[in-house]
Amino acid sequence: MELSAWIQLMIGIPLVGFIVSILVPENQEKILSRVAFYTAGLNLLSVLVFLVFWALAGFEALNLKEFVLYKTEHFEFLVDFFFDRVGAVFVVIGAMLTFLITFYSRYYLHRESGYKRFFNTVLFFYLGFNITVLAGNFETLFIGWEILGLSSFLLVAFYRENYLPTRNAIKVFSIYRIGDVGLILAMWASHHLWHENITFLKLNNAELVSEHLAGHSGIGMFIALMLLLAAAAKSAQFPFSSWLPRAMEGPTPSSAIFYGSLSVHLGVFLLMRTFPFWENQLFVRILIGLMGLVTAIVSTMIARVQTSVKTQIGYASLTQIGIMFIEVAAGLEALALIHFAGNAFLRTYQLLVSPSVVSYLIREQFYGFVPKSKVQKSGFINRLTTSFYVWSLKEWNLDRFINQVVFRPLKTLGHKMDFLTYKSVLLYFVPSYLIGLTLLLIGYNLPPQIHSWLPLVFAFIALLMVLKSFTERKSARLSWTMLLMNHFWMVLAIAENENFSGEEIAMYLSGVIFFGISGLVVISWMKNNIGQSGLFEYHGYIRRFPFLGFLFLLSTLGLMGFPLSPTFIGEDLLFSHIHEDQYVLAFFAALAFVMEGIAAVRIFSRLFLGNKRQEPEVTLGDSLSARFNLNGTYSEVFKKSTFKNSI
Repeated sequence: MELSAWIQLMIGIPLVGFIVSILVPENQEKILSRVAFYTAGLNLLSVLVFLVFWALAGFEALNLKEFVLYKTEHFEFLVDFFFDRVGAVFVVIGAMLTFLITFYSRYYLHRESGYKRFFNTVLFFYLGFNITVLAGNFETLFIGWEILGLSSFLLVAFYRENYLPTRNAIKVFSIYRIGDVGLILAMWASHHLWHENITFLKLNNAELVSEHLAGHSGIGMFIALMLLLAAAAKSAQFPFSSWLPRAMEGPTPSSAIFYGSLSVHLGVFLLMRTFPFWENQLFVRILIGLMGLVTAIVSTMIARVQTSVKTQIGYASLTQIGIMFIEVAAGLEALALIHFAGNAFLRTYQLLVSPSVVSYLIREQFYGFVPKSKVQKSGFINRLTTSFYVWSLKEWNLDRFINQVVFRPLKTLGHKMDFLTYKSVLLYFVPSYLIGLTLLLIGYNLPPQIHSWLPLVFAFIALLMVLKSFTERKSARLSWTMLLMNHFWMVLAIAENENFSGEEIAMYLSGVIFFGISGLVVISWMKNNIGQSGLFEYHGYIRRFPFLGFLFLLSTLGLMGFPLSPTFIGEDLLFSHIHEDQYVLAFFAALAFVMEGIAAVRIFSRLFLGNKRQEPEVTLGDSLSARFNLNGTYSEVFKKSTFKNSI
C-alpha cells in the first residue's frame, strides 16, 4: 500500500464509524460504545503503523490530491490532503486521546438519555479533526473547521433540555463564526494572490512565497491578520477567551477532548501550518507573540480565583496555549509541538479526574476545614491586588466586551429593520429584487459611477436581511425568510459585479431553495398545529418532535452553507467573482454568510432546544388562596401568576 493511501484510511475509518453509529438503534448501548471504541482503536492502530512506514521512508512530506469537487473555467474546488511533522503530532495525539475518551465514556455515560447522540457527535468531531489536521489546502481545512464548529455546538448543548447549556452553545458557536470571517477572507485573498487553489505543500516553498509577496506585501499582511483572527477565536485567545468556560456545559469527556486537549489547540495548528507564509512579516510575529503574552497573563489571574474546577482547568489551559502562540511566533516549532502534546494529555487527565477530586475535597473540607485568619492590609499594593482580584472574578468582562464591540452594533443595525413584517417584505423587497434582476437580465446600461456602487448596495441589503433575522423575536417564519432573501440579494450583488454564469447561480441557489423551503414547511407546520413559532423563548420542542427537529437541523445546515452542500460550493464560487481590491464587498459577503449561520442556529435552538414552556411561578399568597379556595380554582390562580421568560 502506498503511503498516500494511508491518509485516505485515516479519513475513511472515522467516516465509516460515524455512519455505522447513526444506524445503530438508540437503546443498543453496548453496540454503540463498541462501534466508537473500535473505530478509535482501529484508527489509532493505522496511524501507528503508518508512522513506522513513514519513518522508514525518511519523514518525507506527503501531498495527496484527492478529487476535484467542482470545476469551472476560472475556479476549481480541490479536496487535497497533506502530511508532515506538524500533522503527524496532531494526528497521533488526536487518535490516542479519542481512543481514551471513547473507552472512558462507555461507562461514564451509561444509561444517559443522550448516549447515542454523544457517541455520534464524538465520532463526527473526530472526523472533522482528522480532515482539519490532514488538510492540504484552505478549502479542505475549512470543511473540517466547520464540522468541528457544529460538533462543538452539539456537545455543549448536550443537555439540550436545559436553558443554560443551550444559551452557552450559541455563544460558543457565535465566537467560532467570528473566526470564520477571518478564514473566509484569508481564502478569498489567497485566491487572488496565488491565482490558484494553493496547497500547503507549495506554501513550504520559501522562494515561491517570497516571489509572490515581493510586490503584494499589503495583501500578504491582510491574509496573515485574517489567519490570526481565525486562530485567536478558535483557541480562545485574548479577547475571545470568555467562551471557553461557557463551553464546559457539556459532559466531562466532551470537555476533556474538546476544550482541554484537541479542538482548543487548532488555532495553534493553523498558525504552524501557515508559518512559512508569514514568518518574514515581523509585525505579524510581534502581534501573535503579544496576543499570546496577554492571554497567558490574564488567564493565569482568572484561573487562580475561579470556584469551578472546569473553569480553572480551562483558563489554565489557555495560559499554556498563549505561551504556545509565543513559541510559534518565535519560530520554535518543535517546542510548540512538545508543549501541545504535554498540555493536551495533562488537561485531559485533569478534566477526567476532576469529579472524583472535587468529591474528595468536599469530604475533606467537611471534616478538616480551618478558616484562614484575615489580616486587613492597606496601601497601594493591597488596593491594586484587590482590583486585579475583582477583575479576575469578573473574567475581565471579556464576555461583555465582545458583546459591546461585536454583537451590539450588529443588533442595533438589525433593529433598524424592526418595521418589517412578513407582508411588508413581500410587498416591498420582493418587487425591488425583481426590478434589479430584470435590469440585470436585459443589460440596461447604467452610468459607470452608479454601476460600480450597485454590488455594494445589494450586498449591504443582503447583510441587513441577515441582521434583521438575527434580531427578530416575534416570528420564526419572518426570520427564516430573511435568511432566504440574503442569498438572493447576494447573488444579485455578485452578478452586477462580474459575470456570474447561469450554471453557477443554479449550483448556488439549488441548495438555498431546497433547504429554505424545507425549513419553511417545518415552521409553518409548527405554527398551524402547535400555534407557536415565536422566538421570545426557548421552547424545547425536540422532546415532542425529535424527527421534526432533526429535519429542521438539516435545513439549517443546508441554508447556512455547511460543507459539501450546494450552498457551500456556491458561496465559494461567489467569492471567486469578487475582485482583489473589493475589500468592502468581500467583508459584507463574509459577514452576511457568517451571521446567517448564527441566526439560523439561533432559530433552531429557540424552537427545539432549551426549556419547554415553563410552569408559572406562584406566589405564597396565590398558593394559600388556591389551597383554601379563597380566590377560585387553581386555573384562575395560574392565570394571575407570571411567567419568567428566558430571552
